[in-house]
Amino acid sequence: MSEHRSESDKAALSPEEVRKLADSVTGEVFLPDEPGYTERVNGFDRAVEHRPAVVVAVANAQDVVTSVGFARDHDWAVAVQTTGHGAALPADENTLFLATRGMNGVEVDPERRVARLEAGVLWEEVLPAAAEHGLAPLNGSAPFVGAVSYTLGGGIGVLSRRHGYAADHVRRIEVVTADGELRVATQEENADLFWALRGGKGNFGVVTAIEVELFEVSRIYGGGLFFPAESAAEALHFYSEWAAGMPEEMSSSFFMLDWPDADGVPQELRGKFALHLRLCYLGSPEEGERLVQPLRDLAPTLLDTVVDMPYTEVGAIHNDPPTPGCYHINTFQLSRFDHEVVDAVLAQVGPGKKSAVGLELRQLGGALARPPKVPNAVAHVDAPFQVYAAGVLGVGEDDAVLADQDRVGKLFERWDSGTRMLNFMAGVAHTDAAYVSQAYTPEAYARLRALKTTWDPGNMFRVNHNIPPVSTEV
Repeated sequence: MSEHRSESDKAALSPEEVRKLADSVTGEVFLPDEPGYTERVNGFDRAVEHRPAVVVAVANAQDVVTSVGFARDHDWAVAVQTTGHGAALPADENTLFLATRGMNGVEVDPERRVARLEAGVLWEEVLPAAAEHGLAPLNGSAPFVGAVSYTLGGGIGVLSRRHGYAADHVRRIEVVTADGELRVATQEENADLFWALRGGKGNFGVVTAIEVELFEVSRIYGGGLFFPAESAAEALHFYSEWAAGMPEEMSSSFFMLDWPDADGVPQELRGKFALHLRLCYLGSPEEGERLVQPLRDLAPTLLDTVVDMPYTEVGAIHNDPPTPGCYHINTFQLSRFDHEVVDAVLAQVGPGKKSAVGLELRQLGGALARPPKVPNAVAHVDAPFQVYAAGVLGVGEDDAVLADQDRVGKLFERWDSGTRMLNFMAGVAHTDAAYVSQAYTPEAYARLRALKTTWDPGNMFRVNHNIPPVSTEV
């Protein structure tokens, strides 16, 4: 690595250097203002604007090795993106940007009940491959999210109360570290690195593939109950008690919003406030129907989509919007969820409040609170619910979004457990090290910083929710 390059020299690439890089990789190389560059750097959350020196659309692990070596020689940071759902810091002119979407191999081993997933694979590509064998991964609520980054960030989905975090069920990781070496990390080999990557996400290298466990799930009983404004308070108060008594096989959450009158929104919800209860039962449809029936008996719904379904349709439960945009996110985990908290939720984003943010509370507990068989960096806490507040920027309501997000934070201060989930810290709002540290126990965070110092002392992998080396002030 050169130690004497000026900042301007770092970012300047000669035509010969560009040609050498392009000739040494299988994937394509893009410079600013070239066709294809913007397409690769624009992610799902466009509140974070990337402008790296060069983009490599990597096609295989060797491309990653070559690219990391190139970045090291130029004293650059390395940024990695599949979909851009978890964007944090922007990639600047001293950054080599790896677009991994071209690495989309999925290999299922039904005998061992595992799948090998390359860096750019989406869950919607894994679901049908696993379903051919009656198996399912621990995917998230949105199938169009990258599987590897989701898993390394922890991963909470509709099967997690029963089986735990997605990170708990990783068997093997292939990763290119800051020295440009392609390594394997498992419980037996590079065990410290294996521990750190499962929860530390992209701070310790570029993960090119992971091997994850699959589960014998082919069908679920799930969907949504949409309650109108006049029934929202009754339904939410009842739900707070109902959820507390549910078995681990039942996953649930709710989302409150004044639904826009727009394409993609069901006609029954357009222009109306609705409380959306999202439900998924891992068991027989008959037992699922019995458990859900008390919710159905509360009041007439605007829409009821809860049915027996193949697991490949799991994305229909949350029905997350696939549209890229500029998002402002706030997230934390609650120390309790009871009638007092319900009243606070209704006061902030309930009927008639016209909030500029939508509010989701997702039930945790069960296996999420238990330590996994193979320890990892994820904080396995006993918080009962997680708050996720989201607003859209750039549509003329930025001031209202920011003000309502401040109100959400202040409203829940007395019930804030002090813990966060890394995967939900998306966007520009929460990127400082002090905030990121709340995704871990103090002991785990100290160990992560020590391992960062070992594996990436120069903080090459810093264009993320960064865990700085011990030598760096925070």
